[in-house]
Amino acid sequence: MFKFFKIFLFGFLGLIYFSSLVLSEEEKIKIGLLVPMTGKNKDLGQQIIKATRIALKDINSEKLEIYPKDTNSNPSKTIRSAIELKNMGVKIIIGPIFYKSLLYLDEIKDITFLSFTNKTLDLPENIISAGINATSQLNTIKKFIELNKIEKTIFLTPKVNYESEIKESLKKSKIKILKYYNYDTEPTKLTAQIEKITNYKIRKQNLEDEISRVENSELIDKDKQLEKLKKIYTIGNVNFDSVIISDFDEGLKSVITSLLYTDVSPKKKYFISFNQWFDESILSEETIQPIYYPSINRKNLINFENKFQKEFNEFPSYLALLSYDLIGLIYYLSLKGGEIDISRLFKEESSFKGKIGIFDIRDNKINHRLNFYKVENNEIKKIF
Repeated sequence: MFKFFKIFLFGFLGLIYFSSLVLSEEEKIKIGLLVPMTGKNKDLGQQIIKATRIALKDINSEKLEIYPKDTNSNPSKTIRSAIELKNMGVKIIIGPIFYKSLLYLDEIKDITFLSFTNKTLDLPENIISAGINATSQLNTIKKFIELNKIEKTIFLTPKVNYESEIKESLKKSKIKILKYYNYDTEPTKLTAQIEKITNYKIRKQNLEDEISRVENSELIDKDKQLEKLKKIYTIGNVNFDSVIISDFDEGLKSVITSLLYTDVSPKKKYFISFNQWFDESILSEETIQPIYYPSINRKNLINFENKFQKEFNEFPSYLALLSYDLIGLIYYLSLKGGEIDISRLFKEESSFKGKIGIFDIRDNKINHRLNFYKVENNEIKKIF
């Protein structure tokens, strides 16, 4: 009788243990998704939702459940939706997209938000910046500078609201900068500032003085020398080997145009910019090439774009790829520590390889190990 009781007890305990394993396997990881589903940015929000659907399909795990909620790109709507997700038992949320939508989210202490913003300064502890931040880009630029043994680099950044972010990231990267300049975005003021930075008037005067000297000389090859001088624009070099321009789109082109006007050519100096997301318009402008910049893995991006187009018959935004990777990142962390420990794992040192590249997670921050590209002769070439 006692023996039978022992067997029954062990069998019952085994059944409980087995049942707990089954329940554990069936536990769902609830992931909130805060994106604009209404308003002017709703198309972007829908693309992010579609990208998460592709991620769920590729991961092929019943553990993950996605709960999209609308932000309307509005801080008040965002926090209301976040509270709804909290009441549903959600502990981790992807989003919101825009920095302004983070305004009230520090009020929700027990949820971790993986925001698409690339700003990292003064963020509450419950918000993690998942965008391609300035630190990630400058770390990659630093690697390029060191590989090419570039010794004299100047840094140009526009007078905009993200300037403090740039300065802090520049400090963290420990890039050796010869001089830091911030410039006005208004074209006339910009050109005047670039003239000053490049000593253009002095170099232009040097040329005029040399032409005058040759004209008043009795040199045998005077005509030949004058013809040669008339083919150049300045005499004298600038005191830098490379220039980092933390600008984008038309702003970047304006700065390069001003540099060209002052006779500083990308064919003689390294022109390095921030991530241009493989902007096609840069490819068509040979005068501003070569130009170098850090970015995500282009091959992976093209593969994702093809998959997205095949699935939904539309071209995805870059944020769609980021949301795809964030689903994979959460799943990876859940395998390491379970849903409850995901927030804790963001404070530890870890790495995750996604489509964008490698995510480095440390101290509640995400940095990206980026690739480096060169645009030259209307082609994008990978440097590393």
